[in-house]
Amino acid sequence: MVVKSQTIGKVEHQVSAEQRHARNRHKGAVVWLTGLSASGKSTLATLLEKHLFSLGYQVYVLDGDNVRQGLCSDLGFSPEDRRENIRRIGELAALFAHSGTIVISAFISPYRKDRALARVAAEKLDGVSFQEIFLQADLEVCEKRDPKGLYAKARHGEIKDFTGISAPYEPPEHADLIIDTGVLSVGESLELLAHFVERKVVY
Repeated sequence: MVVKSQTIGKVEHQVSAEQRHARNRHKGAVVWLTGLSASGKSTLATLLEKHLFSLGYQVYVLDGDNVRQGLCSDLGFSPEDRRENIRRIGELAALFAHSGTIVISAFISPYRKDRALARVAAEKLDGVSFQEIFLQADLEVCEKRDPKGLYAKARHGEIKDFTGISAPYEPPEHADLIIDTGVLSVGESLELLAHFVERKVVY
């Protein structure tokens, strides 16, 4: 059972969301990319970051591999640890977005409930929107790509609780955008993603 301190209170900022919006010329937001391993999350996240940065936006990528080297280095890949991993990232992304940054989160995030909680974490903060982007690529396509050789290791039992093989993935039921990265090229996928973000997020 988690025991919360009774001495914790809310810190009221002296800089409002409106002031941050005016300074950055855009609102903070969380752009959450979800999909199987090798569906293109990290590739599209970093390309979108570069594109938006070139246009003058405050933008930052949170990626599964990088976060697990520090903030979540104490977590494994059991269902419980996966949930805690996404809980931490959801809260961190929300804080980044509340500061006025466009946060691009690239995580498998296999469970609908956990992604829903990440949305709640963002949308409870003033001026922050949350956009769930589903990178739809069939397991067969992702296995053929397999840039890290993870699927092959999972098939041989070398990796336990691997999403799509020995652990479930729950696709979004109401994604804000679906990109079929199993069919579209990287360039085509990026064009769709960038257009969506510039139309729905950057305003």
